Amino acid sequence: MTPTQRTLLAIFAFVALILGSFIWFIATWDAKSEKSITRIIAPLALPEGTV
Repeated sequence: MTPTQRTLLAIFAFVALILGSFIWFIATWDAKSEKSITRIIAPLALPEGTV
């Protein structure tokens, strides 16, 4: 295996790992068990007097 092939294989393995972990994260996401941060951040992000 040439150094170029090894480098491409390492890049492919890294991308596959990242993609796989992202798919696992989405597949196991349980929205009901997580608190929404939108309602916590929204009032803080708005200027004074607009709420």
